[in-house]
Amino acid sequence: MKPYKNKINRIRSFALSLIFIGVIVMYIGLFFRKYEIIMLLFMVIGVISILASVVVYAWIGTLSTRAVQIVCPNCGKQTKMLGRVDMCGHCREPLTLDPTLEGKEFDELYNKRKSEKN
Repeated sequence: MKPYKNKINRIRSFALSLIFIGVIVMYIGLFFRKYEIIMLLFMVIGVISILASVVVYAWIGTLSTRAVQIVCPNCGKQTKMLGRVDMCGHCREPLTLDPTLEGKEFDELYNKRKSEKN
């Protein structure tokens, strides 16, 4: 099982990967200079990927402004938390604001509306 990361950092990493994918796709399009339609197709797909990353960055920016800021009890740094459970963005300490979940083992399913773990 892969290690769980902070939700905000995970979404920002996805947006950054969209930028790199877009640039790489556009670069691949340069190899098809003789076939303008194929080159144009690669360029459009690359631009769409970069525009999608702009949308994702704007979305996570608005989520980040509404996220609850807390001080991590482990490292003492401020971090933002989305949902009922999340990880510290600095030290990956499991965090919760729900008193019924304190002391329980961390599980991402606690953030789902109809969780079987409740």
